[in-house]
Amino acid sequence: MPSIRGNVRVAFEFSLPSVCGNVRVAFEFTLGPLRLQEAFVASEASVFMNQPPPHMSRPSIIIKLILGLLWTITHLAISFLNLWSHLIYSLECYLISSGLLRKYQNLHLGRLKCLAIVVDSKEAKSTVKVKQLLCWLSSMGVKYVCLYDIEGVLKRSFEPAVNVSRDRTAGEHFGIGANIKDLHRSQREMVIDCLSGSDGKEGIAKAASLLCSTYFNGDTHGDGKRKPAFTEADMASALKAVGCGGPEPDLLLMYGPARCHLGFPAWRLRYTEITYMGPLKSMKYGAIVKALYNFSKKHQNYVLQIRYTN
Repeated sequence: MPSIRGNVRVAFEFSLPSVCGNVRVAFEFTLGPLRLQEAFVASEASVFMNQPPPHMSRPSIIIKLILGLLWTITHLAISFLNLWSHLIYSLECYLISSGLLRKYQNLHLGRLKCLAIVVDSKEAKSTVKVKQLLCWLSSMGVKYVCLYDIEGVLKRSFEPAVNVSRDRTAGEHFGIGANIKDLHRSQREMVIDCLSGSDGKEGIAKAASLLCSTYFNGDTHGDGKRKPAFTEADMASALKAVGCGGPEPDLLLMYGPARCHLGFPAWRLRYTEITYMGPLKSMKYGAIVKALYNFSKKHQNYVLQIRYTN
């Protein structure tokens, strides 16, 4: 493509079809030392960039506006309901902590033999919050607590088994009302057990290896050896033998951004009630009391199957 030296004045005129008829467009400009092809492409780009948007019919515009309005109203309604429920929940937790709701003052925790606390590993680094949570649970009368995080942060911060003496002034120290101290007056100790993700997969692998070695080292050899038929009791005893056994939690409280148990050993969650408590940094005393109260009011039905053999 040859180039043109010096300034060149270019003028052209053409018509464009539109809704209102043909529109005549005229251009006149001066070119420097450019190639003719580059100048033509540049002029074409400017023409198409300055085109008006395609024409929309009136019904399509009305439908688009109605859909946008419905989406906005739905979004505002959901946001309002979420905000309202959060305010009601915060107000209820405050009233429980203040002792104004009397039904939460008498907690019947006879069915709560073991309480599991699952904490996100990032939030588990806040040992102050965890100690505050343990102090609250001790003042409520919880006897056995199982702490769990997948990376073992709590396991490194706390000893595997530690006894926490109950302190009647713990409620005052953490800003709890004086009437909360009278929930339970007995001076008993709370046992703490710490678990991590390694107690899950590694524990089940060790138990399976133990069962397998026990089977192959049995008295029966050769063709007389029957196929293994491991029962749930065999697996429980194997887990206990490798140090991964323990009581099954009656209630599990989850703290963190995700609504999941984060790999808590599944064989210890057969009949466990699971409650999501939100982030650990925003934990509330009233929320814990409410969770324990709701658990005390629930009834679990167990089915007992009896087979008769002749």
